[in-house]
Amino acid sequence: AWKVELSSMADRVLEVRSLLRAGLEKKGTPGTWNHITDQIGMFSFTGLSPEMCERLISEHHIYLLKSGRISLAGLNKGNIQYMVDCVDEVVRACWRKY
Repeated sequence: AWKVELSSMADRVLEVRSLLRAGLEKKGTPGTWNHITDQIGMFSFTGLSPEMCERLISEHHIYLLKSGRISLAGLNKGNIQYMVDCVDEVVRACWRKY
């Protein structure tokens, strides 16, 4: 039984990774996003700068480390579009400065 639950959880994390990458690419968010699906596990390195991470936290209430590392466990089909939209906003807002 626990193997079925583990498999289900792993599949969900893979799906979230895929949806996040596809959403960012579809939106044309500046940068490359293949690293999201190239990684494995429940955490992902987003590639966002500390400034972008701070903006995600303060403006959008999405909490992650300033290193850009985020837990994927909190993402699902119901909130993935919000995540995509917010990442797109902070990247575009901060991208001009680089």
